[in-house]
Amino acid sequence: MLDQTVAVVPPAKGVPARYAAFSGIWAGQLNGMYDGKLAVLTVSSGGQVTVSYAWGDLADNKPGVADGSGRISGSTLKLGRLPNGADITATMPSPGTLNVTYTLAGQTYAGTFARVGQ
Repeated sequence: MLDQTVAVVPPAKGVPARYAAFSGIWAGQLNGMYDGKLAVLTVSSGGQVTVSYAWGDLADNKPGVADGSGRISGSTLKLGRLPNGADITATMPSPGTLNVTYTLAGQTYAGTFARVGQ
């Protein structure tokens, strides 16, 4: 899973609250069985983010970590394709909750993640 050295940078004062709400480390399960952690490391005032995503065993994929970047639009964080080929979208229906969709090799997995750290 995520390396203990992963450091979340607190959003600067000029970052809108709706973007800053995504900052932190989120954890949950996809399809109720596949562990995942999403660390939103930086959030800019324009909604750009850098992230690290860690997963346990996910179908044929062995556990791993991938770094990526993306953008927040409204209440949805959409990441660019990760190096492992996965596409991730996270929507915030309420503060402290992310509905995460992870698509890889034509398969889509979904789950709810909760904030577990700053």
